[in-house]
Amino acid sequence: MSEVRQKAKLAQDAAAIMNRLTTEQKNKALLHMAEALLANQAAIIEANGLDLERGRLQGTSPSLLDRLALNGDRVAAISEGLRQIVELPDPVGERLEHFDRPNGLKVEKIRVPLGVIGMIYEARPNVTVDAAGLCLKTGNSVVLRGGSAAIESNRKIVEVLQEALDATDMPRSAIQLIEDSDRASVNEMLKLNGLLDVVIPRGGASLIRNVVENATVPVIETGAGICHTFVDATADFQMASDIAFNAKVQRPSVCNSMETLIVHEAFADKHLAALADRFIQSGVELRGCLRTLELLPSAEPASDEDYATEYNDYILNIRIVNGLDEALEHIRRFGTKHSECIVTGEAGNAERFLQEVDAAAVYHNASTRFTDGFEFGFGAEIGISTQKLHARGPMGLPALTSTKYRIYGNGQIRG
Repeated sequence: MSEVRQKAKLAQDAAAIMNRLTTEQKNKALLHMAEALLANQAAIIEANGLDLERGRLQGTSPSLLDRLALNGDRVAAISEGLRQIVELPDPVGERLEHFDRPNGLKVEKIRVPLGVIGMIYEARPNVTVDAAGLCLKTGNSVVLRGGSAAIESNRKIVEVLQEALDATDMPRSAIQLIEDSDRASVNEMLKLNGLLDVVIPRGGASLIRNVVENATVPVIETGAGICHTFVDATADFQMASDIAFNAKVQRPSVCNSMETLIVHEAFADKHLAALADRFIQSGVELRGCLRTLELLPSAEPASDEDYATEYNDYILNIRIVNGLDEALEHIRRFGTKHSECIVTGEAGNAERFLQEVDAAAVYHNASTRFTDGFEFGFGAEIGISTQKLHARGPMGLPALTSTKYRIYGNGQIRG
């Protein structure tokens, strides 16, 4: 039996136990996991150092190395994320509907765990803990398949988490890590109908496309983040500058960072040079349309391929438009339905933008960097769904549940 199938079977066996744990038992397990991460942070950081060294030797970009890197503060933040999950309401067992039928049947609809969740993701080792914590809180077991770039970090983290569970009522087999870095292990997971109940991909466009196109197991799609900020003609300069700068520079390696700045021509004529200078001073490479190049001769030309690229790096496209309609058309063409922002003082334009843009999160006068489970008050997130079925946007605990009808009778039969 392959590693993938063997570990999926262990997770499936654990799911039967998970389904009967109380909220108190689950929270106790999460707290043990949080404490274990802190107690073992030196070993985790040492393992992470092996991944970072290998990444540097392989020429991994600084932005991706930043996504991969762990230090004391980041381990502490990951541990705190588990504690925050403990504080969140447990959705399992929540009664969503209840009603009586004329024949005396009493019907209720409740939240239940999904079962066994397969998580396929790339370089960020914090996802290993976030995914485990969210899945376990909702009574699911989880099969993790992280990227090869973080294999040492993930192996040590899962070892620490499993050992922590030994002191709780939760089975250690509820967390499984696929250590086979061959792409075939991903493709095998995608076909494990009957063992995995759902697969959630989290990463770049190619990873997500592979999962969506090849999975026979149901998929919750978390999309790539080609996010835009549209600065309207009436935007306040300082507000627009601060929002756009934050959206691109605060952490460019994540999916809710801005990739394209769309600027109304009236604003661009007055302020684009000053706006661009702030990016340039922070090491951002600028690429733009022909009208942008007239105002910013130092910028490189932007192609359609550029506008369709999620850089996750210090690279920014700029597009100058003649108004809201042209901005909306650009977003429809190149957006990935993740997060979009308008900076404007015109209430009508803001309302139209919020209504017409098809995205999981749309903003008026605020950075796209807020599309995040923690910032929305959900605690750690399993991902940001860009699809429209089951879940959309930052996926907190309720998104990791399904529903069940429970029917109570006293002998009714159907005639």
